[in-house]
Amino acid sequence: MMSRTHPLDLPEIRSRIANSLGRKDLASCSRVCQDWNDSFTPLLYNTIILSKHGPSMESIERNKHLIRHLVIQMCVYEKLRLTSSRHKVVSSIMANSSLTELHLASNSIGHDGAQALCEALKDNSTLTTLNLDDNEIGPEGAQALFEALKNNSTLTTLNLGDNKIGPNGTQAMFKGLKSNSTLTNLDLGYNSIGDNGAQSLSEALKNNSTLTTLYLGGNSIERNGAQALFEALKINSTLTTLELRYNSIADGGAQALSKALKNNSTLTTLNLDDNSIGPDGTQALSEALKTEALKTNSTLTTLYLNYNSIGPDGAQALSEALKTNSTLITLNLEYNSIGPHGAQALSEALMNNSTLTTLSLYTSLIGSNGAQALSEALKTNSTLTTLDLAVNSIGNNGAQALSEALKDNSTLTTLNLNYNSIGSDGAQALSDALKTNSTLTTLYLGDNSIAVNGAHALFEALKNNSTLTTLEFTWDFNEPEGGQALTEALKTNSTLATLNVRRSWFGDKGAQVLSEVLKTTSTLTTLDLAGNFIGPTGAQALSEALKTNSTLTTLDLYGTAIGENGAQALSEALKTNSTLITLNLGGNSIRSNGAQALSEALKTNSTLAVLNLDDDKSIGPDGIQALSETLKTNGTVTITGDLFR
Repeated sequence: MMSRTHPLDLPEIRSRIANSLGRKDLASCSRVCQDWNDSFTPLLYNTIILSKHGPSMESIERNKHLIRHLVIQMCVYEKLRLTSSRHKVVSSIMANSSLTELHLASNSIGHDGAQALCEALKDNSTLTTLNLDDNEIGPEGAQALFEALKNNSTLTTLNLGDNKIGPNGTQAMFKGLKSNSTLTNLDLGYNSIGDNGAQSLSEALKNNSTLTTLYLGGNSIERNGAQALFEALKINSTLTTLELRYNSIADGGAQALSKALKNNSTLTTLNLDDNSIGPDGTQALSEALKTEALKTNSTLTTLYLNYNSIGPDGAQALSEALKTNSTLITLNLEYNSIGPHGAQALSEALMNNSTLTTLSLYTSLIGSNGAQALSEALKTNSTLTTLDLAVNSIGNNGAQALSEALKDNSTLTTLNLNYNSIGSDGAQALSDALKTNSTLTTLYLGDNSIAVNGAHALFEALKNNSTLTTLEFTWDFNEPEGGQALTEALKTNSTLATLNVRRSWFGDKGAQVLSEVLKTTSTLTTLDLAGNFIGPTGAQALSEALKTNSTLTTLDLYGTAIGENGAQALSEALKTNSTLITLNLGGNSIRSNGAQALSEALKTNSTLAVLNLDDDKSIGPDGIQALSETLKTNGTVTITGDLFR
């Protein structure tokens, strides 16, 4: 309400109205008159995605002074066949005195385009983020960019991943990084820089005092390159995140890193996934993580060692470090074949460790014995909040052991047991734990051969549990009592927000059951029915529910055989529904009729933000045209799919 003594002036009123409108309304109102245009257009052009369905190049040129975040998709840049035309566009964009982010990923700009950007960067004083991922700029383009960086004082984030820069291009970066004092994030992943490139970067790191994040994944860096980088870490005092996954530093590189960590006091996140480190390298790292070494290094909080063949010996070494380490918070050991003995060692560490909150042992061959060992640790550990044991063949015995631990544990919030063959007996045991456990919020039980009895037990647990917010599991729905049991559970439960029952043989009957739930539930926000053969009849039932439901924001119907009739039914719901934000209809053969129905709905719907139509080649030219026309006026929705890129 406006004050009588301090009434709002007209520009302020227009500004407040503009801030409350969606993009579609802004686009309409900005054409009313010049005064309204002045208030509405800045918001409309703040963030622009330039695609084949987006605004024209002319409108971009006309309003370039308003754009702060600009994404140019490949399909637009490819239309500019002449190099001179491309350079003109780049120069024009960079002359914008408001632009802060420019994303040109996957546009094949080459070294000529990179050089044009460099010329523009010399005069630009606002750009902070530049994404040139996958552009084939080569060593020449990299050299030009880092020449520009010598004088640029605003750019903080630069992504040059997958650009065929090589060691020569990295050598050219050396001087640019030495003198630049603003760049904080640099991505050079997948550029084949090798050991020589790593050595050049190490020299730059010894002198650079601003870079905090460096991505070097997939660069064929071996022992010598790793040793050079880690020597730099002994001197560098600003780098906090180093990403070296998919290289080959091996145990020699890990040993060099161990020495560096004893002197470095700033690194907090280290990713060494898939580096052939092995148990010997892990032993060296473990020594660096022990208390004696941490008298000088007390900062490393996150360590990724996935795909490193550390085996049970490596797990044993890490467990010794964890017994005394007081800084590590996240440890990922996926695909390391640590086995039950490795799990036993880690369990003993967890009984003493008081800082680790996340442990991932995805696909680690721990079996039921390993799960039982970890269960003992969970009974006394008071810090671990996330435990990933997916794909470990723990069976019903492992599940039963974990369920006993959950009755005592009061800190674990997320437990992933997907693909573990726990069966109905394991599900029933976990259900008993859920009736008394008051901390677990997320539970994954997908693909566990859970039959009718196990499913019913979980439903009973949901009636009493008041903390679980996310549940994923699959079971054979094709039995008459299942629908009734699920309905009763969801109507009683007041906390479950995300339900994933993909590939559960729901069929149209299952969809009808869930549609009844959606009419009354006030908590469910995400429903995943992907891979369930619900057909057009099931889609019709869900459509009726969506007309009255006011909480669901995400609905996944990928590969559910709804066809064009199902898409048409859901389109009717979209005309009135005002809460759904993400709808996945990919892989459903909705054809042009379904696409046209969706386009009609999107003319009035102003809340749907993402419509996924991936893997659907049945949509013909008429359907594509209809959706393309809708995108010109609906500024809220993004349509994903091969036909719309």
